[in-house]
Formats: sequence, C-alpha cells, structure tokens
Amino acid sequence: MKIGIFDQVDDIEQTAADLRAADRDGIDSYWLTQAFGTDTLTVIGAVARDLPNLRVGTAVVPVYPRHPMALAQQALTTNQLVDGRLALGIGPSHPSVVEPCWGMSYDRPARYMREYLEALTGALTQHVRFKGEVLTARGDLDIPGAPVPSVLVAALGPRMLEITGALADGTITWMVGPRTLRELTIPTIREAAAKAGRPAPEIIVALPVCVTDDAPAALAAAEAELEWYSTLPSYRAMLDREGCETPGQMALIGDADTVAAKISAFADLGVTTFAAKLVGTPDERTATHTLLTHHRLRS
Repeated sequence: MKIGIFDQVDDIEQTAADLRAADRDGIDSYWLTQAFGTDTLTVIGAVARDLPNLRVGTAVVPVYPRHPMALAQQALTTNQLVDGRLALGIGPSHPSVVEPCWGMSYDRPARYMREYLEALTGALTQHVRFKGEVLTARGDLDIPGAPVPSVLVAALGPRMLEITGALADGTITWMVGPRTLRELTIPTIREAAAKAGRPAPEIIVALPVCVTDDAPAALAAAEAELEWYSTLPSYRAMLDREGCETPGQMALIGDADTVAAKISAFADLGVTTFAAKLVGTPDERTATHTLLTHHRLRS
C-alpha cells in the first residue's frame, strides 16, 4: 500500500512548498481537492513540474460544469507539464451544488457519469465520437505527446462503483471507512472491473488523520472541522453504513503507534493508496507528516 496526502489549495505558494516537501520526504502521491477556489489542474501544472517522484492528483474535479472534451484537453495539457504523473480524479459533486449553483439537473447521476466516462475516455485518446442520451462529444484534440492520465471516480454507492469498475481505472473515496470498503466498495468495483476485462482497479482512500498525545482535544477539533459533511446525503449514507454518528468519528486519531496500526490495516482490505488529510494543531500535523514518511506504513 502506498501513502499519500489529501489536501486543498488555500495558498498556491504554500501548496508548492507542501508538494516539494512531500516529494523530498518520500510521500508517494498528493491529492488536491477542487471546489470554488483556484483551479486545481492549473495549480498542478504550475507547481508540480519538477517533482519527479511524486504522483499528483485531483480529488476530485466535478464533472457537471465541464464538458468531457474540455476536461480532457486540460488534463492532457497538465499531464504533459508534469511528465505523466497526473491522476485525474472526477466526481458528480452534490445536488445542492449542481442544481442551484450551475442550474443543471442532477437527475440520474449514475447515467450521467457513465456517459461522461465514455466520452472522457475517448477524448483522452484525442479522438472521440460519442453520442449518448445526455452528452455528445465529437472531435479531435491536438496535443502531441501528451500522456493519458489514469481516471479515478469518487464512487460511493453500488451503481456508481459498478460503472467505475467497468469504465475507469479506480476510485478515490472520502469519508468511507473500513467496514464499507470491505463489504461494499472493494468487492463491488473489483467484480465490475473483472466482468469488463479490466485490470484490478486502484483503491485510493482518503481520511482525516491526527497524531496526538491529546486524543479527546483532537477529536473535538476534528468534529468542528468536519461536521458539515454530515449535511451532504452521499456522505451521510457512508457514515450511517459505517455506524458513525459524526464525521469526526471517521478520523484516525491517537499516538504514532495507534495511528500507524490503523493506517496499515487498510492494506489488508486491498487499499492501494491511503491518503491522509492532516488535521489538528501545527505540531500535530507535523507529527502526522513524520509518521507518513515512516517505513512501517509501507508494504
């Protein structure tokens, strides 16, 4: 199992410094979210060019406001800039964003994602001829020498996992715990990939992590920082499936040995990359970063 970091871009210069530190310290990958701030693919193309050992990924780019040909064009350009180290994570976002913010229908998101993946996969080859029920993508791109990035989907429910296994390279999850991974996520996506004749999918799991000597205080801080995820139905369903009342209960919190054991247990489930979202005080985040570089977490 490889080890990554899951983060957001608050300040571009700080993100650049964080990526350099991760590359220097032997972190395998760095995953950056996409919301209403800076454009993540643009940031990656700007700051991740000279980090030869670090895989960089989006986690995730919402698909509804981006036509698959336009996203393919941007992703291929970015991947060319970073010498083929890009992983393109995409997701459907949430109805509370898609409908009121973008004025688009969230009806049948699994159908939309299936068509989007078919169109995107074609567009990433720079030659696409696709027409579905809700999406059309016809045309040729011209980005000579651009390597095709792997495509990962933020798939949570069974239908989305089936589509992802059949059409994408893997999944990247957030707020999904070990019980759900063991009982739903991993067996469903693996079976779908096998039926489609595809290689075993990547399973990238992102969760909050805090190495601390004051677990109660760290848990309280995590609850405050993560509480809003319980208001989103897709994440609420994952919490319920895991038996967690609050998002903070999904965080891996404790001393270095305790957290190391919790992270290492994900390898036994079949997780290919564990990506830690560092939470807590600056000192706690430093301690967590130090743990992530330790050989005990690698297998």
